[in-house]
Amino acid sequence: MANHKSAKKRTRQSIKRNQVNKSLSSKIKNSINNFNNAILSKTASKKEDLYQRLSIVNSALSKAVKKGLIKKEFASRKLSSLSNQIKKI
Repeated sequence: MANHKSAKKRTRQSIKRNQVNKSLSSKIKNSINNFNNAILSKTASKKEDLYQRLSIVNSALSKAVKKGLIKKEFASRKLSSLSNQIKKI
């Protein structure tokens, strides 16, 4: 355990950042899984619904890029691949 005041503060900061990063990454994973499930299900293949889900994924990815959790290139590549899946339907 840290003995210095600055080391204790750094520990507190890293715990907070870990919680934020974990929640953002789970939000990304959940939104991508919801999008993929919507594509696989035959009932929710309406394009409006898929574009709305893509917007949710875009929002989650943009927030993660803003926080520095993922790189901008990863977010754009992921959005491109998901939008290509919509085009194939």
